[in-house]
Amino acid sequence: MNTVNILIADDHEIIRQGIKVLLEKQEDWVICGEANNGRDAVRLAERLKPNVVILDISMPGLNGLEATRMIKHALPETEVLIFTMHESEQLVHGVLAAGAHGYLLKTGACRFLIPAIETLLEHKPFFSSKVSQLVFESYLHGGAPPEGASKHLTPRELEITQLLAEGNSNKDVAQTLGISVKTAETHRAAIMRKLDFDSFSELVRYAIRNQIIEL
Repeated sequence: MNTVNILIADDHEIIRQGIKVLLEKQEDWVICGEANNGRDAVRLAERLKPNVVILDISMPGLNGLEATRMIKHALPETEVLIFTMHESEQLVHGVLAAGAHGYLLKTGACRFLIPAIETLLEHKPFFSSKVSQLVFESYLHGGAPPEGASKHLTPRELEITQLLAEGNSNKDVAQTLGISVKTAETHRAAIMRKLDFDSFSELVRYAIRNQIIEL
């Protein structure tokens, strides 16, 4: 059997250690890297080219959905397992749109983490039972995203929304993303206009409500 390389990305060390304990007894499975934020997860994935990336949704700097989009763009054959405490139809739609084929609730890790990875290694989708129910119910309703989901923000706008909601200034955003301050300001204005927000506090509440950031 070929070695299976797995990258773990979660901003809580205890979660990363727990995942390692669950996986370390699997023959030929290797934890090739760990990241505590989304940007490092993307950089490590591009360098290490793992078979599977286990990603938390809520991570500082770049959330799991945006990290998934970048990883799948760079490494189409790499499978992504979203590993989260959150369950909602909106998030499931976001996960699928980002290109991840796996969605597992952390509460089911002991029972389902290994089967989830085994399924993804066959390039088949894996969803925990509660999430599968959400997917099925969405299908019954035509498969349309929930009303108001992400308000049609582009991936770059979602990335900037997270950085702003985390307290970064326009200058900080520009430095992080390698763009000009003017471009960052333009994106911020476009985001506020799309969401029809008049105050920055509304943007922060929106980011929390949609799990773009967490308290």
